Amino acid sequence: MPPPVLSSSLPPKGDQGLASALGRCAKGDAAALRELYEAMAPRMLGVAIRLLRRRDLAEEVVHDTFLAIWQKAPGFDPARGGAETWMFAILRHRALNVLRGEARSDLVDDFEPLALVADEPDAEAIVTALSEAGALRRCLERLDPVRRHAIVLAYTHGLSHGELAGRLGQPLGTVKSWIRRSLIALRECLA
Repeated sequence: MPPPVLSSSLPPKGDQGLASALGRCAKGDAAALRELYEAMAPRMLGVAIRLLRRRDLAEEVVHDTFLAIWQKAPGFDPARGGAETWMFAILRHRALNVLRGEARSDLVDDFEPLALVADEPDAEAIVTALSEAGALRRCLERLDPVRRHAIVLAYTHGLSHGELAGRLGQPLGTVKSWIRRSLIALRECLA
């Protein structure tokens, strides 16, 4: 007799239900991921908001967490710990990475006042406005123009990764990589 199938309209009950849904995710069952999302996303969002103190970042982290759950589900081992604990560990890891990234991104000390007007200047105009001798300008000019454009937009206009992806017409993962690699390059250059 085959094991009972969880109804996609009912979220999994308890850790055993979550573990069962994770097992089905590992086999490629998208309905199981939806069940996990419906059961866990509200609580995960609350935890992420408490950790990050910004709803937009928290929503992004929860989204990334469920992508990671889908990708890592085959590696879940109920003998090593509970399903809920495993999923919240992924969430916590993602949130801490975002916090580390936010702490590293305090690179705008070298910006001169830009007197931004209603028309948003492009990224190149902002880089040009930096002092000629400024270390940040030198380091920004070493970046690939597309990556420089992305990072300047992110920090001068406060755009999220998702907003940048939409504006630049690039996949979200690509934009996140550009920002992460650019921050690493800038940090090394400014050191």
